[in-house]
Amino acid sequence: MAKETNGFARLNDVGEEEESQVQADIWRCISGFSEMAVAKCAIELGISDFLETHQEPVPLNQLSSALGCSASSLHRILRFLINRGIFKLVPIENGEMGYVQTPVSRLLKRDGENSMAALVLLESSPVMLAPWHYLSARVLSNENSGAFSAAHGKDLWEYAKTNPEHSKLINDALACHARVTMHAIIDNCVEIFKGIDSLVDVGGGNGTTLGMLVKAFPWINGINFDLPHVASVAPPCHGVVHVEGDMFHSVPKAQAVFLMSVLHDWGDEECIQILKKCIEAIPKDTGKVIIVEAVLDEKIDKGKSLKDVGIMLDMIMMAHTTNGKERTAKEWDHILSAAGFSRHTIVQIPAIEPVIVAYP
Repeated sequence: MAKETNGFARLNDVGEEEESQVQADIWRCISGFSEMAVAKCAIELGISDFLETHQEPVPLNQLSSALGCSASSLHRILRFLINRGIFKLVPIENGEMGYVQTPVSRLLKRDGENSMAALVLLESSPVMLAPWHYLSARVLSNENSGAFSAAHGKDLWEYAKTNPEHSKLINDALACHARVTMHAIIDNCVEIFKGIDSLVDVGGGNGTTLGMLVKAFPWINGINFDLPHVASVAPPCHGVVHVEGDMFHSVPKAQAVFLMSVLHDWGDEECIQILKKCIEAIPKDTGKVIIVEAVLDEKIDKGKSLKDVGIMLDMIMMAHTTNGKERTAKEWDHILSAAGFSRHTIVQIPAIEPVIVAYP
């Protein structure tokens, strides 16, 4: 039941202050897309790139003039992003205010080692947004079909195969994710890579991940393995050979296999099939498979939970893949055991995904 207050209905079980908070919560849900859209706008305008080149705070008129855009519109864009903690406004001389970077805004640079702009541009692209409108249909369907297929008539991988521009968006996004995550892996997982003289990166995209590993651990000979339309256009990389193929059919022989953000694209049976091919590719006694994926119930940084990020990623998997999902430690145990691994460990690193090391 609801009661009338000044002409408006209010739920009986909340007070006025709590009611306003409830309304604020639903408005955040309603406008959730705006954060991605405005971040995309900031990337396209080059706000972070310009501020990065200036050591001093930049006033609005100077910034709008340099970017060639409306000062009033730019002010509103930055007010929104400042409210989200992405940029910062600080006092400068003569009582004027100027814009400066924050650790978050630096991730929106279009170029740079730690940029995550490509991920924003991928997820905010019309191709990747369309499947979200089919999410309820996917949930209601008894057929083994995904929201992406409903939106585009084919799954993500077939779409990318016939659309080189979108394939590049995907590979650029995976590369930027790799650059951010691999620093944490390289700094914290040296022992995992000791003694590995050959490593095949399954689904390695343009080779960014493996290139970083080979540079950090020069004793590794790298094999970057991906579908023909991906591996054939991968740029040359010192210490890395690009190999075309299909991980469901076979995986190149190596002492160890590396899989980052691959298995979450697939259902359990498909993951088991992939992992069995990985076991066939490595020595039974000394081989290992190194997996970098979210584990929904794991925590890092003195108990700080990243569960919320993992659950959001799970929704992205539901929208963009047919059977993909993020998994709990128990679910990882199930597919690794079913694939034939005798044991595995989960290594925590300061990143969204921990490192899972599985042994035949």
